[in-house]
Amino acid sequence: MQSQDTIPDIRKTVVLNVPIEKAWKAIATSEGIAGWWMPNTFEPVVGKDFILHAGPFGDSHCKVTEIEPPHRVGFDWGAEWHLTFELKEVDGKTEFTLIHSGWDPAKTTEFGQPHAVVRGIMDNGWEKIVAEALPAYVEA
Repeated sequence: MQSQDTIPDIRKTVVLNVPIEKAWKAIATSEGIAGWWMPNTFEPVVGKDFILHAGPFGDSHCKVTEIEPPHRVGFDWGAEWHLTFELKEVDGKTEFTLIHSGWDPAKTTEFGQPHAVVRGIMDNGWEKIVAEALPAYVEA
């Protein structure tokens, strides 16, 4: 019997009706990230530790792994996850893609929930954040 159990990355893409420079400020500054996602102590410096203040879920420790202006921000989120925010210029607008990776069917989160369960919850959450919260913030 093969063990092909893998959990796919969460990928969400939206086209933002703003130039890439404006979208970059929304994904690569503490104020920007707080405007559409959650309060944080982010600084766009590779290797820099920061905190995501996740309300009732407490604080999550993160570390910046990639800064490539104005196209990519990557960071480790907690012990297991990795987030990448990608921007691509498309006809004067900006395509934003979120990639949430690090899902493992054999693991549970620090809150004791299986990754497969949490991924479903997060997938729905990201859908709303990427499709609604980010555009509302950046296009305002």
